[in-house]
Amino acid sequence: MTGLPARIAWNLRHRWRRVFALLVLGGGVAAPLVTGLWWTLPLVWFFGLFVALPVLHTLTRPLPDRSDGDQERDADPALDALRERYASGEIDEREFERRLDRLLETEDAETVDRSGDDVADRLRDGVRREVERIRE
Repeated sequence: MTGLPARIAWNLRHRWRRVFALLVLGGGVAAPLVTGLWWTLPLVWFFGLFVALPVLHTLTRPLPDRSDGDQERDADPALDALRERYASGEIDEREFERRLDRLLETEDAETVDRSGDDVADRLRDGVRREVERIRE
C-alpha cells in the first residue's frame, strides 16, 4: 500500500482525533441544514467535542508500563555497576564520566529510545542528578 491510500490509512491510525474533530465540525454544520433546527449545531459540537472525543481518547490511550515507579533507573547492569562503583568511591568523577561515555558509545542500536530525544544527554542528566543526590 503506497501513495494516497497509505497516507490516508496512516492519518486515520495516528491522527484519528483530528479527523474525528473535523467530522464533528462538519456534522454540526450539516445538522441544521438537514433537520431545519438551528440548535442542533451547538448540540452536535458540544457532545462531539466535549463528550465523545474525551471519552474516545481515554478509551484508546495506551496503558502505561507497569514498573517499580523508578522511570529514570535503567535495566542496564553495566550502568548500574558503574553507578555503584562511583557511589562507593572506587572511581572518581573524571573516570566515571570517561567510562560512561565509553559505555554510551558501545550501546546497541536496539536499546536506543526512538522518541527523538538524545539518549546520551538524558542519561547524563539522570546520572548528574543522582550524583548530586548522593553527594548531599
